[in-house]
Amino acid sequence: MKRRKFLELTSMGTAATAAAFYIPAISQERKLKIGLIGAGWYGMVDTTAAIKSGGVEVIGICDIDSDHLKTSGDGVEKLQGSKPRLFKYYKDLLDLKGLDAIFIGTIPHWHALQFISACEKGLDIYCEKPLSYDVREGLAMVDAARKAGNIVQIGFQRRQAGSYRKAKELIESGKIGEVHRIMAQIHYNPGKQDTTIQPPPVSLDWEEWCGPAPKLDYRPSIGHKSWRLEKEYGTVTWLTGVFIILTSSGRSWMKTCLKNSIQQEGSMS
Repeated sequence: MKRRKFLELTSMGTAATAAAFYIPAISQERKLKIGLIGAGWYGMVDTTAAIKSGGVEVIGICDIDSDHLKTSGDGVEKLQGSKPRLFKYYKDLLDLKGLDAIFIGTIPHWHALQFISACEKGLDIYCEKPLSYDVREGLAMVDAARKAGNIVQIGFQRRQAGSYRKAKELIESGKIGEVHRIMAQIHYNPGKQDTTIQPPPVSLDWEEWCGPAPKLDYRPSIGHKSWRLEKEYGTVTWLTGVFIILTSSGRSWMKTCLKNSIQQEGSMS
């Protein structure tokens, strides 16, 4: 079978909206066999959208939370009519025969190891944002993808949004005049967090969740969905997406006015 173009994320509204995937007709000579690493909320948003787009079959799911694993396995079976194999460890999933591609929906500090392992298997990859926990990990991931020659996409929904493409077009065309400054902000209120140190849920292997990152005592404020505000696990990606898309050709439209670095300012309340 000819190597196909991987799933393309065409548009995504808010984070709570399922991503829209487009699979070219040439790829539908047979269904793409997909494996999912990290079956929490975001991993299942991507997987559900891919199944609904047609042309894919999820044959394996991995998660270190047994509740996530069971719920996602049942959900995928209901959507596609066949039940995927379930794994706790991602390396067991990557050994599954017949895989074409991997979705990575884990926390950022796990991305690099899982991404590089998938590259070494020659699998195409759709990895949720952020690409990596830090720059050094990101560079290692880029190097692994170049060596593998596989197809990789990172889930920056802002970069695929029509509104950002339009903004880039307006700036580059000069229709709005000379641009001297760009300001970006996001309205995010995390609300009151439970910081009480306590045993993790019975279903969650906290040791594996922390993985290569420092192991902190469990508390709900740094667990599922809440890791973004903990520096050992989270990274801030919201505003950087704006600058990536708008400044990719920045020096051409701002000439020497654009500095070598951009500083974001703001706060979360």
